[in-house]
Amino acid sequence: MVNLIDANNLILGRVASYVAKKSLNGEQFIIINCEKAVISGSKKTVFEIYKAKIDRGEPFKGPFFPKRPDMLFKRTIRGMLPYKQEKGRKALRRIKVFIGEPKLDNLPKPIDLKEMNVNKLKLSKYIKVGELCKLLGWK
Repeated sequence: MVNLIDANNLILGRVASYVAKKSLNGEQFIIINCEKAVISGSKKTVFEIYKAKIDRGEPFKGPFFPKRPDMLFKRTIRGMLPYKQEKGRKALRRIKVFIGEPKLDNLPKPIDLKEMNVNKLKLSKYIKVGELCKLLGWK
């Protein structure tokens, strides 16, 4: 069974940990609208953290950090999985992340994740993943 998650106004880390935990148990996920997910924290602080991740290492040797929203989302999920072991690699293959809404047939109804909504944040400081990626050099 495939689960659909609409990441619009959902907190990136909370969704990533939920998906990572469930995919280790064998569930499949399709995540849409990943560029509309949010990262909590001030815009300046979040940008500095992600910019440091991109600038780390050598340009031709790595580590390479993604600038596209779908790849950044999947990289966040990967950080919560034991991806160097077989069970983690298989769990990561069960997760598909899309920018916007894909034109796929027979998409199930999205899972309601109200407890991961941006309204649950105590502070109103956050940045959308798409906005962060544009600051990092996407498009």
